[in-house]
Amino acid sequence: MSLSLKPLLAFALLWAAPAAAEVDYAAQLKEGDAVLSDFKFGSGETMEELRIHYQTLGTPTRDAEGRVTNAVMVLHGTGGSGRQFLSPQFSQELYGPGQPLDISRYFIILPDNIGHGKSSKPSDGLRMEFPEYDYDDMIEAQRRMLVEGLKVDRLRLMMGTSMGCMHGFMWGEKHPDFVQAMMPMACLPVEIAGHNRMWRKAAIEGIKADPAWAGGNYASQPVQGLRTAVSLLQVAGFAPLYLQREYGTRDKADAYIVERIARDIPTREANDLIYQLASSRNYDPSKGLETITTPMTWINSSDDFINPWDYGIAEKAAARLPDGKYVLIKATDETRGHGTHTWARFWKQELIDLLARTEGK
Repeated sequence: MSLSLKPLLAFALLWAAPAAAEVDYAAQLKEGDAVLSDFKFGSGETMEELRIHYQTLGTPTRDAEGRVTNAVMVLHGTGGSGRQFLSPQFSQELYGPGQPLDISRYFIILPDNIGHGKSSKPSDGLRMEFPEYDYDDMIEAQRRMLVEGLKVDRLRLMMGTSMGCMHGFMWGEKHPDFVQAMMPMACLPVEIAGHNRMWRKAAIEGIKADPAWAGGNYASQPVQGLRTAVSLLQVAGFAPLYLQREYGTRDKADAYIVERIARDIPTREANDLIYQLASSRNYDPSKGLETITTPMTWINSSDDFINPWDYGIAEKAAARLPDGKYVLIKATDETRGHGTHTWARFWKQELIDLLARTEGK
């Protein structure tokens, strides 16, 4: 064989090689519940037992004193659950051998927050009599789940997307010594106001305006109210450049959004969604950013409708963080708007760098 043909053959073999098989991380999950007794909410309401469900991957490593040293908690967004971090664009990039969150090295904790997934929520039976939880309550439930349920009193890393990103800033202020490194994604550390508050409020009112909602005592889901809310949620999550590339004709665009809304509605529970959206009502960590001593890499994307890049809020806030780095991912027709936080290929190197710079801290 002549030397000139070898590069061509190597190139052909590269393209002919089968893609690496995806790992079924769902099959490796371990699930459990932390039942928190006498849980008191910020509203003054109490529950004798609050259930926080969690999923884990990997095995905890303990030091000579018995403390877990390799725990990573990943916090989901509004309406999500811990299982969303099994999506291929997240899990296949992060959990495998040699990857940033290799589960042979790290103990990954994926909780369902209050009102979400398999944790205690209004649809369990209390409906609109369920305690009016907020982000402070969610964080306290996360802390007790870790300490009481999993016997974890320090995290090697906390990651959070959207609502979980906001929780990260609050964690940093409330429990600065609990977390060794933090990576919040897709949020702003300011009060939920302006258009961000408006679309949430409109979604809530859309559900309540449906006569079938019946004050929360419906016999079946108020579908028209949910259609209003889900339509707003879809718009909030849009990635304009990507959608223009993929659905660049009227017919494609119409078919896509009609199908997306129709697929989303059956996954929602009206009272649960009202509570989920309302729980951000008093979020505002803006006054205490200087107290967040946890090393942080904070990531937003410039096509995020919910957290617009051009407010100028993020850069000013980042300058107040004692050990913070702010990264803005530039929008392309590959990024996913607010959902860019779940596509690890856009920010994986930042995670690798964060883990490296906080090793041993």
